[in-house]
Amino acid sequence: MKVLIIEDEPELVKSITQYLLKENYVCEIATSAEEANEKLWVHEYDCILLDITLPDGNGLKILESLKQKNKQEGVIIISAKNSIDDRIKGLNLGADDYLVKPFHLAELSARLAAVIRRKQFSGANEINFHEITVNLPGKSVSVHQRLVELTRKEYDVLVFLISNKNRVISKNAIAEHISGDDADVFDNFDFIYAHMKNLKKKLTEAGCTDYIKTVYGLGYKMEA
Repeated sequence: MKVLIIEDEPELVKSITQYLLKENYVCEIATSAEEANEKLWVHEYDCILLDITLPDGNGLKILESLKQKNKQEGVIIISAKNSIDDRIKGLNLGADDYLVKPFHLAELSARLAAVIRRKQFSGANEINFHEITVNLPGKSVSVHQRLVELTRKEYDVLVFLISNKNRVISKNAIAEHISGDDADVFDNFDFIYAHMKNLKKKLTEAGCTDYIKTVYGLGYKMEA
């Protein structure tokens, strides 16, 4: 899952990023409204952590722009402002949650996971795709109720494909989803081919039908 952290406090950014990386999130960072708008124009995220007070603008303006463009990312406002007016304004603009600094990183992670479940999977802790069962809190995958050992990247690819079932997902979109900004350093998509090959092999060896179809010249599709 890919998260954009819009925050200008270096130590807070560092602590959030380190914690979420351990929770298997891909993290990108924007320390200003300008940088955030540039990233949001080009990329898609599963959730956005949004500070209200930024050095070059108000975070609520970013939220307002997101909703005007009909962007579907979940948004959690993180701010030192504990004003009920700020909270109401943010929620009315379409934020999914509001967290006041200082906060525990474990609580942030729990709220982040809850927002992503609500936005992508109607709040479910478990998603089922034919014989595949994905436990979202536990980040585990079973086929015919037997656990399948996947790497973090393989898990992320599988959930990404299931959440976009019957849609063709480009190799570039998959690369960005599992690697974030680091996707730009790769010369080709060989690492995507490797992840996809291993994922398909592990699922079929567990007795799963091969639902992941290659759409040549375009990308991949999870056929329901």
